[in-house]
Amino acid sequence: MLLIGVNRSPYTRRVAITLAALGVAYEQRCLSGFGNRDEVRRHNPLGRIPALVLDDGETLIDSGAIVDFLDERYGGDRPTVPKAGAERRAVLRVAAIMTGACAKGLQAAYHRNHTPVEKLHQPWVDDCRAQVRSALVAVEAMVDPAAPYLMLGRLTQADITAFVAERLARFGLNVDTATEMPGLHAHARKLAEEPAFRSTEP
Repeated sequence: MLLIGVNRSPYTRRVAITLAALGVAYEQRCLSGFGNRDEVRRHNPLGRIPALVLDDGETLIDSGAIVDFLDERYGGDRPTVPKAGAERRAVLRVAAIMTGACAKGLQAAYHRNHTPVEKLHQPWVDDCRAQVRSALVAVEAMVDPAAPYLMLGRLTQADITAFVAERLARFGLNVDTATEMPGLHAHARKLAEEPAFRSTEP
């Protein structure tokens, strides 16, 4: 199994953490959607990461679809997204908020870093940053400092996506999560010590 993408991408990191957490052996080819666009397009016509090439040659794209496959194939009775019911919906809701925050954060960073200064539209960047902050604050309210995970008493995509979103906000947008979302910041730092997170650090 081959993971295509760099772990600086929150979406690739999400998949890498999930692979590690589920104990799935894989190799990784660290390709960037910007610097290695042509090679990435061989696996995903959009030229986006991540992609996961299975042992039979089938290629999966989009982190959500990849995680769904990994849960189905390797999750057993403890998938990172529950199989049905209210628990499934609760985890998917947090994952949607956090992957949405990643999307807005990346849009803001891309616009800031790749738009000529005279064409930079700061209100757009500020609006993206505000959406990221609002999303992080919503999940901050869910953090119980005494609990190891956000819900269900075990690692789920709620934790994994919250972790990658907090990291992107902190490093990509210079959001001071330690001050603004201290509970979420502390939760992410705690997760960072777990093997699946530590082994995938960019």
